[in-house]
Amino acid sequence: MDRHFIPPVALLSPDALRSGVSVERICYHDWSNCYLIANGTVEAVIVPAIGRVMQLRLVGDEDGAFWENRSLDGQLHDAASNDWTNFGGDKCWPAPQTVWTGQQGRDWPPPEAFDARPVEAVATERGVMVTSPIDPCFGIQVVRHIELDAEQPIMRIGTEYLKLFGSSVRVGIWTVTQMQEPERICILLPTSSQFEAGYVRLLAAEPADLKIDGRLLSMGRHARNQVKVGTDGNSMAWVGPNCVVRVDAEIGRGEYPDGGCVTEVYTNPDPLKYVELETLGPLTTMNAGDRIKRTTVYTVIPRSTSALEDELRKAFR
Repeated sequence: MDRHFIPPVALLSPDALRSGVSVERICYHDWSNCYLIANGTVEAVIVPAIGRVMQLRLVGDEDGAFWENRSLDGQLHDAASNDWTNFGGDKCWPAPQTVWTGQQGRDWPPPEAFDARPVEAVATERGVMVTSPIDPCFGIQVVRHIELDAEQPIMRIGTEYLKLFGSSVRVGIWTVTQMQEPERICILLPTSSQFEAGYVRLLAAEPADLKIDGRLLSMGRHARNQVKVGTDGNSMAWVGPNCVVRVDAEIGRGEYPDGGCVTEVYTNPDPLKYVELETLGPLTTMNAGDRIKRTTVYTVIPRSTSALEDELRKAFR
């Protein structure tokens, strides 16, 4: 099996082995000093050189659920460039995007320390902790704890924003996970949504084959247009050929970005065939010395049938 990484050379955390989770250093798609964490059922790959959780998959799965831009293997972001380097995988940004202009003088690309910059990484008992540089415009440092459950096919990412200097800023934690072409993307809507239709369109284009059946909203990837919808539900599911990945956002009190969105789905047109499952935390006015934290949970469920409805019942039970 050519998985584009050399065999692990060392166990980095004896505590992790005792906990049922292994943490090993690997070379992954021409990036060195990466980390593979595994619990016997699922495994995740972290690439500190670009600050990403690049893959989550069932053990033995060739491709995995996360989308990776293979044309950028082994490359680094050019800090002098005003272009966005779209590596794929999982990352976090400060929400809402409308606050970016006031802090950094532009609405794109994303703030530099939040996206694709090298991070410090250390092995922990059940995973890896990564720490970003301090973003010079927001005065915020990002710390992420990527861990696998010892007994279940679950990855948890706890994301912290630490406000270390500068004037106050009102932000929330925004986790963006790029995933491969799905059979369907589904969102479990709340029993009573604040949105009249159960969701809100955040871009002009109509979603592809959007359906609502009871509390279940589902859609496909639009091949021609950029599409984005938001909901106040906190559970989503990506349905792939080998597994379903359920993504759960931690919820709490407060005002949420984009008019009250807890989860958002973006679908990218051809030729880059990926979708984004995004979770958002409530907005908080951060002053120097403040910190906020949210946890996103990813559950990988092997498929046992081709029936989409049966797979979704398993995912959302």
